[in-house]
Amino acid sequence: MKAIIALEDGTIFRGQSFTGAGEAIGEIVFNTSMSGYQEVLTDPSYTSQIVTMTYPLIGNYGINSEDMESAAAHPTAFLVKEYNKIPSNYRSTMSLADFLIKFGVLGIEGFDTRALVKHIRTAGAMKGIVSTEDSDIESLVAKARNWSGLIGQDMVKRVTCREPYGWSNNLPVIGSNFSTAQQDLKNPLRVVVFDFGIKYNQLRILTEMGCQVQAVPATTDAATVLAMKPDGIFLSNGPGDPAGVEGVVATLRSLLGKVPVFGICLGHQMLGLAYGGSTYKLKFGHRGGNQPVKDLLSGRVEITSQNHGFCVDPDSLDPDEVEITHINLNDDSLEGMRHKRYKAFSVQYHPEHAPGPHDSLYLFNRFIEMMRS
Repeated sequence: MKAIIALEDGTIFRGQSFTGAGEAIGEIVFNTSMSGYQEVLTDPSYTSQIVTMTYPLIGNYGINSEDMESAAAHPTAFLVKEYNKIPSNYRSTMSLADFLIKFGVLGIEGFDTRALVKHIRTAGAMKGIVSTEDSDIESLVAKARNWSGLIGQDMVKRVTCREPYGWSNNLPVIGSNFSTAQQDLKNPLRVVVFDFGIKYNQLRILTEMGCQVQAVPATTDAATVLAMKPDGIFLSNGPGDPAGVEGVVATLRSLLGKVPVFGICLGHQMLGLAYGGSTYKLKFGHRGGNQPVKDLLSGRVEITSQNHGFCVDPDSLDPDEVEITHINLNDDSLEGMRHKRYKAFSVQYHPEHAPGPHDSLYLFNRFIEMMRS
């Protein structure tokens, strides 16, 4: 089934749908990971985005239940050079096409993904539309241009949990709390997790390291969190513009200094805003499992997994209050920071490595040590 990909600047690509008819609108971005497409698709940070994979062959190992990073797929469309419809992997329980159809994600193949990625790298990430239903180019471009986009929008409210939950046996447990979860752990630390669109592997790692976790909606106020008497607070990843998220900055300011805080990705950006800083939109973002980051404290270089289109402006932070700890070696953007007075630190990248390298797992250990000190 023929499909058209139209960008807001009038650029057009033509391909074929491998998931049937449909139309999808969103911000067109690209991911450079060679594998891990299931983790990419189930990452809530891709909400309202059209994801292009740079690796040319996608679908060859199918879909399985173990690699889910949330309960659903979140991009509006998924663009690949070539779709492999016959998966070959002993863990596969479903084809990629069937998985996309299940969650209403439009899948497109058979066009020059390299040309699309090169265009985005030059012109920047932009609004776009994918359609098998509308063949009028002017109409499609107009729809893309008229879409609201991500800037200033609160995308977190679309993906945050509606009620608190715990984590047990590799699954979320609705209604679970610190008094009922993980009673068999030795000396458990209690961690309240702000769910801005969390990936499950963050909960898996915290639990494996001896923590009881209680995920709460993004709108949870500081008094409610402190009443749970946590040993630490974890701020998850999530989609969209951090400046558009309502209420969270004020909550974090009320929590700083009262309990250790560790933030990842959007959680890192929200901490930057809570420190009094500002954020900005990157030209085309960082998305993939091969991003080099330098730890300024040790001089060590880490290869990291990343997925973000916004960044904290280092010049907006007070150097007497906040220390920059990590930078991106591709563009020198801020990748990590810590507060000089409070027990609070954060990184822009994903140390939970789903998918991606394991270089940054030490950050979870740092959080554990901070809670115990």
